[in-house]
Amino acid sequence: MPSPRNEIRFLLNGMDVRLDTVGAQETLLDFLRISKRLTGTKEGCAEGDCGACTVLVGRLSEQGLRYETVNACIRFLASLDGCHVVTIEHLRGADGGLHPVQRAMVEAHGSQCGFCTPGIVMSLYALWMETAEPSDAQIETALQGNLCRCTGYEPIFKAARAAAALGTPAADPLALERADVAAWLEALNDGRRVDLCRGEDRAILPASLTDLSAVLAEHPEATIVAGATDVGLWVTKLMKPITPAVFIGHLPELREIKRTGSALKIGACVSYSEAAPALTAAFPHLESYWRRIAGWQVRNMGTIGGNIANGSPIGDVPPVFIALGAKLHLRSAEGCRTLALEDYFIAYGQQDLRAGEFVEAVELPLVQADMRHAAYKVSKRRDEDITAVAVGLSVGVREGRIVQARIAFGGMAATPKRAQAAEAALVGQAFAAESFEAAARAVGEDFAPLSDWRASADYRRLVAANLLRRFWAEQGAGQMAKLEGV
Repeated sequence: MPSPRNEIRFLLNGMDVRLDTVGAQETLLDFLRISKRLTGTKEGCAEGDCGACTVLVGRLSEQGLRYETVNACIRFLASLDGCHVVTIEHLRGADGGLHPVQRAMVEAHGSQCGFCTPGIVMSLYALWMETAEPSDAQIETALQGNLCRCTGYEPIFKAARAAAALGTPAADPLALERADVAAWLEALNDGRRVDLCRGEDRAILPASLTDLSAVLAEHPEATIVAGATDVGLWVTKLMKPITPAVFIGHLPELREIKRTGSALKIGACVSYSEAAPALTAAFPHLESYWRRIAGWQVRNMGTIGGNIANGSPIGDVPPVFIALGAKLHLRSAEGCRTLALEDYFIAYGQQDLRAGEFVEAVELPLVQADMRHAAYKVSKRRDEDITAVAVGLSVGVREGRIVQARIAFGGMAATPKRAQAAEAALVGQAFAAESFEAAARAVGEDFAPLSDWRASADYRRLVAANLLRRFWAEQGAGQMAKLEGV
């Protein structure tokens, strides 16, 4: 195996950047503002919530060079090896003046105090590059991760609609330079492990999946960093050391999505955004739920495996995947093993993960004809908010009788957990309102939730029961009403 490389290499706007002294905890935002004086990128919340720090990051994949919005405040500098970072300073029109999105924001009076404006422009720029004439729903999605106290958003929506009349994405400098940038990034990829330090702060980027197993065997205490949407806050908010940190988001073996005749297998480093097309095609009931996960920038960074691996009781992915009967694939230098996703969560902060082991993929059995599915999330704010209660439901109905039930909640216990009493109240019963009313009463036996600033215990118990009633209203009573022409 070639010797490790002791520098990261990436493009920043039009500059070739090579850094040999980089710690695991250094953020892209601090590098831009402090080292490069690119102060258009702002720090608002330092937790990936407000979007003031939004930039674009381009990475090569099998589909070519793709740019995505990310939060620079929680994106670690070490993870940018082989990437192209684009900041607000790089935007320009065909004549060298304002970019069409910037002109539209000016003409629509889309900025007041201006602090959040660069991040909003970058989000609208990414949208404009993908969809020059977006629908209102697409604009809402693009702006989910950008908070603005001043404008009320209507002028920003007007700007998003008007940008297409001021320029075409095909003539954008980033589009015209795409082939050159892709070749540049390809030349940077030498397939070597990257090992970096700033003092005692160490970052490692394994060369392959096999190399990752070797690194973790040598450093079982290491912090594994995928999308950093959670680990980033350990650093920016908790000031928690994460060294040595092993970055895995660049590994193509962990970014694969495979669909066979019986299952959908999603690599651990597939982001929420990348997973969405295949996941919602296989499980249409997840489409609206998936849009409730964070904002656009976080969905571009956050990974399926990371949301599972950190073991959070309020993670959005585990409840709905447990309800679908997901299996988890784990790997280490000692070999591979598979277990039911629900068995991975042992207790609060404790998962069935051995020393040197990591999450490789999650596998979902494809939907059976007799199954009815739903996924619900309740939070204080509709967009870009953390779950108070989440639930995945999969109910098998045959000849008017419930033959199977899998119901898993998040936010109701110390781990994502199945509601076994509620399931038992359903199985063998008629597919009827009375059965779900019994399950709603039984769910109180399954959980003793805590009160916190997101919700009280009483509220959580009531919501859990009502979500079972909602399932019947949509899947049972609602379907019967349609059949009867009501």
